[in-house]
Amino acid sequence: MKIATTFAFVLITATCFSQRFGYIDTDYILKKMPEFKKADDEINQLSQAWEAEVREMSKIIDGMLANLKAEQVLLTDDMKRERELAIQKKENELKEYQKKLFGVEGLYFLKKQELIKPILDKIWDATDKVAKQNNLAIVFDKAGQLVMIYTDPRYDYTEFVLEALGLGDPNDTVKN
Repeated sequence: MKIATTFAFVLITATCFSQRFGYIDTDYILKKMPEFKKADDEINQLSQAWEAEVREMSKIIDGMLANLKAEQVLLTDDMKRERELAIQKKENELKEYQKKLFGVEGLYFLKKQELIKPILDKIWDATDKVAKQNNLAIVFDKAGQLVMIYTDPRYDYTEFVLEALGLGDPNDTVKN
C-alpha cells in the first residue's frame, strides 16, 4: 500500500511541476495590428476634438472673469453677484462636460472600449488557440502589470499569437 501511495504522490508532483508556461507581449502584438492603429487614431482624433471644446469653454469663462474684473468698480453688488453666479454656472457646466467626456464611464472610455475590445478579443482567442496547441497551462502577458524579472525567449509565444492572427512573420525575431 505504501508503494502505491508513494507512486501516486510522485506522479501528482511530477504532473504539477511539468505544467508548461509561456508569455506574450500584447503591446508588441497591438503595434502589429493595423486595426488597432486605426482604432487608436480614431480615439486620439476624438480626444483632441473634445479637448479643443473644453479649451474653448475655458476661454469663455476666462473672458467672463476678465470682464468682471475690468468692470468690477462700475457694478453694483447685485450686478456683481449676478455675474459671479453666471461664471460659477459656466464653471459647473464645464466640470460636468469634462466628466461626461473623460470621466470613469465617460464618452472617451466608452469609445475606447467599443473600438479596442474586439481587437483584444481577437488576441485572447488567438492566445487561447496557441496555448491549447502548445499545451500551456498558463500564459502571462509581459506588457501587463505582472513584473517579470527574467523571460526566457523560448517561452515567448508572441509570434505564435501573431501567426494565429494572420500577422506573423516566422522569420521576424526582432521586436521593438
